[in-house]
Amino acid sequence: MSDIENKESKSNAFLIAVSAVLLGLLAGAILMAAIGSNPFTGFWYLFRGGLMNIERIGNTLATATNLMLVGLSVAFAFRTGLFNIGASGQMLVGGLCATLVAHNIFLPRPLYLAVLILSALLGGAAWGIIPGFLKAKFNVHEVVATIMMNWIAYWSVYYFVPAYLKGPSLETESASIAIQQTLRSPWLTSIFKGSYMNLGFFVAIVAVIIIKFILDKTTLGFELKAVGSNKDCAEYAGIKVNKNVILSMMIAGGLAGLAGLTFYTGYSRNMQIGVLPSQGFDGIAVALLGASNPLGVFFSSLFFGVLQSGKGFMNAMTSVPPEIADTIIAVIIYFTATSVLFKRVWEALFKRLSRDKEEKREQAASDVQANKEVK
Repeated sequence: MSDIENKESKSNAFLIAVSAVLLGLLAGAILMAAIGSNPFTGFWYLFRGGLMNIERIGNTLATATNLMLVGLSVAFAFRTGLFNIGASGQMLVGGLCATLVAHNIFLPRPLYLAVLILSALLGGAAWGIIPGFLKAKFNVHEVVATIMMNWIAYWSVYYFVPAYLKGPSLETESASIAIQQTLRSPWLTSIFKGSYMNLGFFVAIVAVIIIKFILDKTTLGFELKAVGSNKDCAEYAGIKVNKNVILSMMIAGGLAGLAGLTFYTGYSRNMQIGVLPSQGFDGIAVALLGASNPLGVFFSSLFFGVLQSGKGFMNAMTSVPPEIADTIIAVIIYFTATSVLFKRVWEALFKRLSRDKEEKREQAASDVQANKEVK
């Protein structure tokens, strides 16, 4: 792809994302007006709820952290031609591995954090390898395989937590992790006034940078994208397709496992049974809005983090139900998924502007030539 084509592609992706967000907000405004609420007041409290003070900003960033890592997981799979809908299960397994480490491993803080992060990464990656292997060897569709893996993880946690991690008084959740064994840090808690902000945010930032580098600057990234674009051509070029399919799902699973780490040992301090984390599915929205680009995922996760954090405050201050924010997200997903419509609209507009500019240039040149002939 040439530099011009690459710039046009990025410009189109940005315009598609902006168009989807604006239409989502418009749909939210129409719904608010339909129930007799003032849309401007509703949006004011929605965004204010996530950004009104340093504590709420911290909670927004903590919420965005989980979405960022799951969105990165889904986006990475998208870029390599796969649909990872199993991020919820990978989150559970990564979170379970991290919770086990948090309760049983006691080391100096820097070494402990390295072990904690590695445990979640490996747990999620192992859960991702299985559907990747089934896809590569037996052509089992990854959507079916990852959905089944979600429920295997769900019921495994349902059994494992009460059997081995049960809290002192409740059967439905694990014992709380000691603060010093979590990703929370006193200096972050102090800065963000007691919010859920934790070291997981920096883990997510590093993950975005690494995945961006892998996809854009390495041979591995080129091979993975080549397999995603056209398996037959990639195989003809000598790329090992099956190996790259497995590797792609392993990396995607590892990223979702890190989301489990930041959620269960950062945002929360325990694991509850009977809950399949919704972030695994919200990550699909984040990846779509971010055009499956790591930097796009970063910004879209912040936007969705604001919506998720602010909807409760909006409901408390107005008569607008929090489901309106979920509806906005759903509409954004819909219009992002049907991006071909926006692509055609913007391409037609740009062609029209380019044609008008060319006609004006030709007319100006013709006028200059006519003036010369008159003289």
